[in-house]
Amino acid sequence: MPKTYILDTNVMLHNPDALFSFEDNNVVIPFVVIEEIDTLKKRQDEIGRNARVTVSMLDQLRNLGHLSDGVDLPSGGRLHVELNHQEFSSFPTVLDLNKNDNRILAVAHHLSHECGEPVILVTKDLNLRVKADVLGIQSEDFHKDRVNFTSLYEGVGSIHVTKEQMSRFYRDGRLSLNGELEGYPNQIFIMKNFCQDSQSALALYNGDILRRLIFGESINFGIKARNKEQRFALELLMDDEIKIVTLVGKAGTGKTLLALAVGLEKVVEQKVYTKLLVTRPVMPMGNDLGYLPGSKDEKLRPWMQPIYDNLEFLFNTSEEPSKLIHHLTDRGVLEMEALTYMRGRSIPNQFIICDEAQNLSPHMIKTLITRVGEGTKIVFTGDPEQIDHPYLDANSNGLSYLVEKLKDEELAGHVTLKRGERSRVAELCSHLLQDNVTIASYDPH
Repeated sequence: MPKTYILDTNVMLHNPDALFSFEDNNVVIPFVVIEEIDTLKKRQDEIGRNARVTVSMLDQLRNLGHLSDGVDLPSGGRLHVELNHQEFSSFPTVLDLNKNDNRILAVAHHLSHECGEPVILVTKDLNLRVKADVLGIQSEDFHKDRVNFTSLYEGVGSIHVTKEQMSRFYRDGRLSLNGELEGYPNQIFIMKNFCQDSQSALALYNGDILRRLIFGESINFGIKARNKEQRFALELLMDDEIKIVTLVGKAGTGKTLLALAVGLEKVVEQKVYTKLLVTRPVMPMGNDLGYLPGSKDEKLRPWMQPIYDNLEFLFNTSEEPSKLIHHLTDRGVLEMEALTYMRGRSIPNQFIICDEAQNLSPHMIKTLITRVGEGTKIVFTGDPEQIDHPYLDANSNGLSYLVEKLKDEELAGHVTLKRGERSRVAELCSHLLQDNVTIASYDPH
């Protein structure tokens, strides 16, 4: 039996392609959603961009017929814009119909009584899903680009081997397992001896071969790994054949510092890449970047301050690290850019670091990663449990999505860092002051 899906505004602001994601079922857009999208289309950010794309898609569909009567979708379903029923006799009077969310609820409520098929409200607004449940309306989040964060690929596995295999690995620096092990490309494995569990070795898996780590003990711009996960991260960061690296971990695990250290080593010392490009999403929790006074660089400085802090730590042997940073910037070796200005660029032969990538949607991740030119390596770092974006959560953000989508690819590698190394205070409080609940994405309107 076909179903009827009613889409909330935030679904299309998160992913405009949601219009075509419901196979051969009916898709309903309340007219109030069109009005909300209209108020957002002039915003100069990803939400504004998605609003404009949604309007463009609806305009193309309009050529197929009247949207109020319904038009056929390529997936086999049918879409129509609901002009908001004027008869709300059975709708609870306690809910104010001057509020847009309640008008969307009213449409879902009416259709659920009118249609002879299941009606489902699709929204990323947790509170609206709660209200729908109270009214007996089935609701759900948009699931197409979601992953299960609790089972997110960590990039690390373990395997028990015989004493003979362990000896062979130490002797040859590699071990062929003849199909005994199933792993992902560039996955790190902790090898343990069957007979002597305390004896272990670290290896990189690729093509049914476990090979010894080459770069795990390397020192880059004075930075050396402090734990095994950081050794794993260095192995992926230093290997120029691995073009996409994702590092996930809570605050203080060293994600950004390791990426910057390797980036500087590769660009300044080894000259493998022509430039180190660092970018971060601007999540101001209010006004956008342009509301700050000054030049572009002056506006960008507050959002890039964590990067400056890490760079000053790396240059601590210099008497004036800030001058050295400016020197590298003036030479064009180091560039810091807001994601706002990345669209349309082509970036060859550079080492790119995207920090705080958990605040990117899957579409924004795609936009950035398709900027990568020949000879470029790109690193994404972030913590999916610390998200500032209003329409994302640990399961739907672009970083989690990228980790799962690329785990089968030979050009990519991933490590989840678990142990904090910032300070004893930071590590202690990170464990003791953990949130007891998972905060889901919400709709701010």
